[in-house]
Amino acid sequence: MKKNSRLSAVLHALMHMAERDAPMTSDDLALCLDTNAVVVRRTMAGLRDAGIVQSGRGHGGGWVFARPLAEISLLDIYHALGEPIVFQIGPATESPGCVVEQSVNRVVGDALKDAEAILMARFAQTRLSDLAADFGAAAKARRALTDTG
Repeated sequence: MKKNSRLSAVLHALMHMAERDAPMTSDDLALCLDTNAVVVRRTMAGLRDAGIVQSGRGHGGGWVFARPLAEISLLDIYHALGEPIVFQIGPATESPGCVVEQSVNRVVGDALKDAEAILMARFAQTRLSDLAADFGAAAKARRALTDTG
């Protein structure tokens, strides 16, 4: 089963924007993500509607952040993407009248709700500035390894 990687892809694009600290066109972001600029525009439009990014037209235009990274949570991004399904597993629906299936669905459903609540809490606590700091530290460590090698 294919995983939904939209959240990761969007975060990837946003970190390229943060690193550049200048407007990035949909074509620029498409190159970073190895995708089509139309896909980028469609996705970024949802982020624009949520007040996360804004776009400028013409020469020197492109996508920029609408507010500081420290004010944007992963939960904000998740909501802007339309709240994609977090888990691929779910309740069975083959025998809705079966008491065994009902019990299984109840137990599995409760566990999934708990896990999703924990994930959403983590998303709410994590800011894009946290992700940018992590990326910056990793990039610095990589440069240090290549400079000494």
